[in-house]
Amino acid sequence: MEKPRTRKVARELQIQTIKATARRLLDQRGASELSLREVAREMNQTSSALYRYFANRDELLTALILDAYNDLGASTEDAEAVVARSNRRERWLVATRTIRRWALQHPHEYALVYGSPIPGYHAPVETIVAATRVTNVLGRIINDHFQEHPTAFDPSSEKRVAEFFELENLRFFMPNVPAEMLVKGIGAWTQVFGFVSFELFGHYENSVRDFEAYFDEVVTRLGHDVGIF
Repeated sequence: MEKPRTRKVARELQIQTIKATARRLLDQRGASELSLREVAREMNQTSSALYRYFANRDELLTALILDAYNDLGASTEDAEAVVARSNRRERWLVATRTIRRWALQHPHEYALVYGSPIPGYHAPVETIVAATRVTNVLGRIINDHFQEHPTAFDPSSEKRVAEFFELENLRFFMPNVPAEMLVKGIGAWTQVFGFVSFELFGHYENSVRDFEAYFDEVVTRLGHDVGIF
């Protein structure tokens, strides 16, 4: 009789095989064309065999999205963690460079989570925590600066920013950052991923010669904007 632990390991191995096959199909056809039937065909199995592991295409997509967000988040966390906490300039550069490097190494996973929405798919709530891991790294660097160099909060700015920000959520991981810098911080996060998306999706054609040098210039200026350089 097969032991429960052996069954558990076998199930996990099959799940990993299904996801690896799905990623290959993402590379070839894109997320909108992904289906359990296509994955099963690629694995020389019946689609009904895969329903024991994923109830439908959306459940498989969610698993792939969680993997992508968590891999990017972990890569950024690990790279930033080895830098001295007091060296916020280097932490910022290391974190942003890691985001770009991960995207270039995993273009289809990046497109899955930061590219065009997938028709008919709505990401469940559980993807939010994974998605914010990399954002939290950048926010923590900014927050550490203002924790060491406190700045008085302007009540009028706080009130104005609360009109368009979920201020309580932002304050959860950036409690020491004044309102105006929250605006700049979210803007910096947006520009980092905007640059990466433009590079990855070919929108800098005939305008940028050296992507790495330009990226470093962009994130350095953003570091100045948010006050950590």
